[in-house]
Amino acid sequence: MNPLVIHETAEMLLACVCAELTLTAEKVDGQPGCPCRSCVVPGTPAWDDCGGDCTGGSPPGQLTVHFNGLVATSNFPTETRDVLGTRNCLPVRPAAEYLITLLRCTPGFDDGGCPPTCDDLAVAARILAVDAASVWNALQCCFPGTSDARRGQTFVMGQQRTVGPQGDCVGIEQKVTVALPSCRCPEESP
Repeated sequence: MNPLVIHETAEMLLACVCAELTLTAEKVDGQPGCPCRSCVVPGTPAWDDCGGDCTGGSPPGQLTVHFNGLVATSNFPTETRDVLGTRNCLPVRPAAEYLITLLRCTPGFDDGGCPPTCDDLAVAARILAVDAASVWNALQCCFPGTSDARRGQTFVMGQQRTVGPQGDCVGIEQKVTVALPSCRCPEESP
């Protein structure tokens, strides 16, 4: 396996989701686009910056993609097994699991200790729902090589769930498992 393929796939996922969020913001009034903080991260992202100080006009928020693990499969996507313990050279194909996390600001208590209004909560809920659809659409429509004929990169979408609110952040997390290019086992030396 190419040693960069796991990271390069994460970068492709990030670019695809960011492009879809930007496109959605152009179509849906009041919807923020791709957040100013958008990156591939090592492991579970810290919820450092869902509001942030954005420069250049990008909306606040945080979009991350991280590699979550590797599995081996002989019949992707229907059969996977933990890659640990695979010591032989059976015809296996590696598949990488990724988590896409998109965080936005959520209304909190005001200076007087009052909770947010229902109207403010409804706006945040709408943004969250549109973000969820945008991430789904990104994976179905623009992930590199994906087309109506499904001749593109093979992947399986996992569960999408709401995360938070925690602090002033709320968002969505999307699991996706992507089949990586197959390889041959090296020939043994005599």
